[in-house]
Amino acid sequence: MRLSTRGRFAITAMIDLALREKGYPVPLCDLALRHGISLSYLEQVFSKLRQNSLVESTRGPGGGYALGFRGDSVTVADIIGSIEEVGDPQSVRKQRVGVLNTQSLWDSLNSAVFEHMKTITLKSLADEQRAKGFQVTERSRCAKGVLAAPARQKPRPMVPNSVFALGQSFGH
Repeated sequence: MRLSTRGRFAITAMIDLALREKGYPVPLCDLALRHGISLSYLEQVFSKLRQNSLVESTRGPGGGYALGFRGDSVTVADIIGSIEEVGDPQSVRKQRVGVLNTQSLWDSLNSAVFEHMKTITLKSLADEQRAKGFQVTERSRCAKGVLAAPARQKPRPMVPNSVFALGQSFGH
């Protein structure tokens, strides 16, 4: 297991969704702008989150992403596990003569960190942000499919629109 930038972005985006779970689906372009993350990078992240049922997508105008069916029970370990490439902890590495083997130390540290991440829920992270005074500002939802009537233009008086038309108007 690795804690990478991709994992941090995924956690940040998921907290954002958790804070806005009562509203409309959140478009990825909004997430990208709010957090300064590349849209194409977020698309890759959300593809994996969707494959692991952590988020649900809505297509079309007004579409975006919302938390998946597990909502409150999602943990940081679930998010990292769905994003990061998890190597096989049972893989045996060849021990070279005279070289220290510290792999068991790193494996136990990884296990301890992963176990701790299982205790941190997405809901608790969102609640922590609210306790710090974070206010969700929803963007106004526009009425799709309803177009306003174009503004009527005042009729223009019949006047010549060029020097030549002006000359013709005098009969020359």
